[in-house]
Amino acid sequence: MKIRIIAALLAAVLSITLFAGCNISSGASSAASEPSDSTSKTALEKTTFNLGHLNSTAHLLGFVAKEEGFFKEEGLDVTLTLFSSAAELSGGLESGKLDVAFIGSVPALTFQSQGHDLTIFGGEMTNGHGYVIKPEFVEGLSDWDVSILKGRNVASVKNSVQDAELQILLKDKHIEIGEGSDKVNIVYFDSQKDAYNALQNDTIDAASAYSPYTSLAESQGYKIVYRCSEEPLLENQPCCRQVAATEALSKYPNAYNAFERALIKAYKFTQENKEGTVKDVKQYIDIEESLINTEIYGGYGASVPDPDKQGTVALKNAIVELGYTEDYDIDKLYNTDIYKNALASLIAENPGDKVYAELQEHFNQYE
Repeated sequence: MKIRIIAALLAAVLSITLFAGCNISSGASSAASEPSDSTSKTALEKTTFNLGHLNSTAHLLGFVAKEEGFFKEEGLDVTLTLFSSAAELSGGLESGKLDVAFIGSVPALTFQSQGHDLTIFGGEMTNGHGYVIKPEFVEGLSDWDVSILKGRNVASVKNSVQDAELQILLKDKHIEIGEGSDKVNIVYFDSQKDAYNALQNDTIDAASAYSPYTSLAESQGYKIVYRCSEEPLLENQPCCRQVAATEALSKYPNAYNAFERALIKAYKFTQENKEGTVKDVKQYIDIEESLINTEIYGGYGASVPDPDKQGTVALKNAIVELGYTEDYDIDKLYNTDIYKNALASLIAENPGDKVYAELQEHFNQYE
């Protein structure tokens, strides 16, 4: 199957317009704040949760759920901890130090294909990333595409959504990876932060960027090579996913249901209170509020809790075709029931809610 066809399928599957726009504590159960009526009806197997995230506005659902008290309403005491890479997040889940991690879709898929017993059970963001370049390399040009990277040293992160997307675009343009004036030399770093900071070196010409690094780079004078949301091959790309150890999901179903309810409530808040959302995110991503607003509401990405299984499966097929990872049975490591049940319970409690109804419509069509 050709990359263009697979990526187009991905766009078709997800292309709808309903979506706008810390220390680690013990994993043992402990008493939490008074649960809401909904959670008191079903006893939670544990009430303390540790959530791992990256330095990204993409992970705003966790930030909002914490700051607006939605985790507390669901009877959970959630600690958010910043990590620097998907590998660290995966290790935290497997060691039991984390109960949930927001991990990029590509690393989550490759970890699964490598035998890690980690299950995707929800979404966190679609799109929201791309590449930036030093301004001198586009001086005098009014328009450009990924071809502008030919002959350049490009900083990226191995086993990342950004890297896979770049390779998809380069393959579509018949541009090889490597050194030379007609090739793109990809230089790998351990984290997105390291890749972005590498732009300060004379040897690096361009770099990958996920939110908020894209807007931050633009504010510092760098030029955007492309945003994935603007590339037909990458449109509506499932990015960060909610991931947990498979055993934990089986052991604590009610607790994970409560966690998902909190994220769905957080999504509703982001749709109805933009100012409050930006202020919540700033508690974790300390950059100008205008840049946060651009990343969240500028149309370049959308933070949505829906698992988007069909889209993620299409992405898995795309990176397998690309040779990025080995094929495997994803159904064993994909759980859509947690989100389905959490959303259904919220709709039962709020039968006329428009946001929840839209989420249900999307889930019914693309589960």
